[in-house]
Amino acid sequence: MFLTRRPTPRLLPLMLALGTAFCASAQAQSLVDLYTAAQSFDATYQSAKLQFDASLAKADQAQAAVLPVANLAMGTTRTNQEVVNAITTNYGTQTATLSASQPLYRPANWASYEQGKKSVHLAQAHLAPAEQDLIVRVSQAYFDVLAATDTLTFVQAQKKAVAEQLAAAKRNFEVGTSTITDSREAQAKYDLVIAQELAANNDLQVKSLALSQLVGRANAQPKPVKQPLDLPSVTPADMNQWVETSQAQSPAVQQATLALEVAQLETRKAQAGHKPTLDLTGSYSAINNNGTSSSAADSRANVATVGLSFNLPLFAGFATQNRIKETLALEDKAQSDLENAKRNVAQGTRTAFLGVQSGMAQVAALQAAETSSQSALEANQLGYQVGVRINIDVLNAQSQLYDTKAKLAKARYDVLVGGLKLRQAVGTLKADDLQVINSQLTP
Repeated sequence: MFLTRRPTPRLLPLMLALGTAFCASAQAQSLVDLYTAAQSFDATYQSAKLQFDASLAKADQAQAAVLPVANLAMGTTRTNQEVVNAITTNYGTQTATLSASQPLYRPANWASYEQGKKSVHLAQAHLAPAEQDLIVRVSQAYFDVLAATDTLTFVQAQKKAVAEQLAAAKRNFEVGTSTITDSREAQAKYDLVIAQELAANNDLQVKSLALSQLVGRANAQPKPVKQPLDLPSVTPADMNQWVETSQAQSPAVQQATLALEVAQLETRKAQAGHKPTLDLTGSYSAINNNGTSSSAADSRANVATVGLSFNLPLFAGFATQNRIKETLALEDKAQSDLENAKRNVAQGTRTAFLGVQSGMAQVAALQAAETSSQSALEANQLGYQVGVRINIDVLNAQSQLYDTKAKLAKARYDVLVGGLKLRQAVGTLKADDLQVINSQLTP
């Protein structure tokens, strides 16, 4: 019989903490893992992907305008002829006709065919923003959870520090080295931190639910980032280069460009209303007669025809002219939409670039503020011990330090997400870009 030693009360909290940390680590997912899960779950992305598939199928339909057409027609008739005071006759006919035509010169059909090919690229330009939007949404939700986790951690650390300060203030009051004011100030700060902890815990739960809903995984747990976090620099550092790239790579600009090309082809289709058409036609018919009205003899005939069909529009009631006017106006509108898209993309790129630059500057400033806040806290703690500082000074210094730490952590996450948003604005964001961030996460 083996005896097991029960854990001592002093070891239980440590064992529970280690067990919790192990479970969290085992269940934690990387950013790439959660993005992959979101691809097969997110309804918005799935809708865009299905629309892309439908657009490809619709584009293939345009080929029918330039391909041959074949038809098979079959029929049978039976006739009963009764003539007064004459012989009644019955006869029938069976026919089968195979016909085909091949467009030789149809400008409108070729314009439709070119529009179909453009629609393939247009469908791709519509799918790319959906992919990029999903990358940014997952990344934002991922780092929202990490930021909320850090905030809760810092609030709890502040609560612990304030609790120690509160206990010290009570001891000093009991021995007569401090006033009741110190204890009450510490108690007020402690109560405030408790409220902040409740708010931070609730915010973490909300952010976690949002991430789980987005990726389709219950209790999604993101991996934390490595410390210290190495923030990648913006390359190239010239904003104008990013703007120049956006004018060619942005899906919004590509969509507007393709829309203009489709509008130009629509004008060609309308102008084709004044042009002739030429088709190659052919048919083969088999006719079987089971007698006729004048003869009881059966007969069979095979008829084959080949020819050209030419059509020249002469007058359509000004419909063609007015259609051309309409398409030219729509073409001008598409040109204006393209210019507007370029301007909006350029502005969005500049905003995203400046946002990343500002974020990097904020991180540097907050790092300096963290160092200063730590020094200020230590100085106030020492001053309180020697009697040149009061309790509230220490409490305020503690609050300032942990608030700075939380802001610094969030600023770092904002820079990472801002880099993705910059590439989204330019139109170069790919799923592979997540690998760079993934390398910054803990194993």
